[in-house]
Amino acid sequence: MLLGLAAFALAIAVSFAAQARSAPESFADLAEKLLPSVVNIATTQMVDTQRSEEFEEFFKEFFERRGTPPPQPERRRSNSLGSGFIIDSSGYIVTNNHVIAEADEISVRLADNTMLEAKLVGRDEKTDLALLKVETDKPLPAVAWGDSDKTRIGDWVVAIGNPFGLGGTVTAGIVSARQRDINSGPYDDFLQTDAAINRGNSGGPMFNLDGKVVGVNTAIFSPSGGSVGIGFAIPSTLAGNVIAQLRSHGEVRRGWLGVRIQTVTDELAEGLRLDRTYGALVASITPGGPAEKAGIVQGDVVLRFDSREVSDMRKLPRMVAETPIGKAVTVVVWRKGKKVTVKVNLGELEEEQIAKASLETGKIEEETTGKISDLGLALGQITPELRQRFELEEKTKGVVITEVDEGGSAADKGLRPGDVIVEVDQEEVSSPSEVAERVEKAKTDGFRVVTLLVYRQGDFQWIAVRIDKS
Repeated sequence: MLLGLAAFALAIAVSFAAQARSAPESFADLAEKLLPSVVNIATTQMVDTQRSEEFEEFFKEFFERRGTPPPQPERRRSNSLGSGFIIDSSGYIVTNNHVIAEADEISVRLADNTMLEAKLVGRDEKTDLALLKVETDKPLPAVAWGDSDKTRIGDWVVAIGNPFGLGGTVTAGIVSARQRDINSGPYDDFLQTDAAINRGNSGGPMFNLDGKVVGVNTAIFSPSGGSVGIGFAIPSTLAGNVIAQLRSHGEVRRGWLGVRIQTVTDELAEGLRLDRTYGALVASITPGGPAEKAGIVQGDVVLRFDSREVSDMRKLPRMVAETPIGKAVTVVVWRKGKKVTVKVNLGELEEEQIAKASLETGKIEEETTGKISDLGLALGQITPELRQRFELEEKTKGVVITEVDEGGSAADKGLRPGDVIVEVDQEEVSSPSEVAERVEKAKTDGFRVVTLLVYRQGDFQWIAVRIDKS
């Protein structure tokens, strides 16, 4: 028995050793192989010379007294440096959008100091990526994309770039974290590394030990402006898809689902009767959009999209954006206590598309009021008087909150007078008594939370409110 356990432990140890690669004695061979594929990018931009307002006024008056027009502000050249890497031997080069933004001229310096003029193929501000093209009479050394999804926290990575214009510089470190959101764009999903990344590294590649690109170095966290061991790279699974579209179309065409979503919190998960906290909660549906046509409804929780689990709300926009337009996608949603599968034909995301839901006009019944002590709320049926008092739209239906107890659970969640409760536990309500019935039912069924769909100034939001024990 002891021998069996020892053999099992040895097998597990060997398995982990096979999966996790230790650092090499030297990165020299890898660096020698990869350095020729990394380039320096220099941009030139003509900018107007700025003068102070006081000097500008004096300058203008001086020439007016002489009866001659003042000269135009002088223009000067502004230069900046960044990094990039070759992904095709014919001369396609990847970099960051912010490296070449607003540039009048773009030059690329190869590892052998050859200078080439570059043309912009396309850019994507949302992911801060750009694709350049240089013309050359010889094949250039190119590198291939790796799979960043297989990169684990603790894996060794090598960053190559051109910090401070010094030329090709190699640093090594580990992946410190994954899926970082640094509020730089709607599709943030950065790899974090402690490999030294400084100014000028932007647009350079991050390699795994196989010499494949797993990230595009993009940003650093630094109070001083220098590296403090917190750098961020766009993962290759995202970058590769964006660059492929820029190469094919010169722009990025993103899929569109037609929903507005919110995070599923622990309390919302409990209120929605989910077995764990995951997914993206649909707050509203765009009329006529792909989701509505497929039968997705307000209050659904998207659990799986195109065979991939939606582990949290932030994942869904990226999954949708990466999916080809027009593709029929299988979507699994959680609806009123059970899983429902629908097929969605994705549309194309347009900049002006804003996901808003519309409410049909409901018949106003007799005025009623009520107090829900379990939530710390006073409610009223929507009447012309309450509609005017709280400036509610004509199409708004539900039950309006008229008072909120300061010490109640509703106040803890930020509910306030004028908010309209449209649904309780995914059941529509039109009177305070219906709200009370839903809360009482939840208590009877042994639940500690009710989930409210709240309408406030044109937006819907799901809020989980704890039932106070009475």
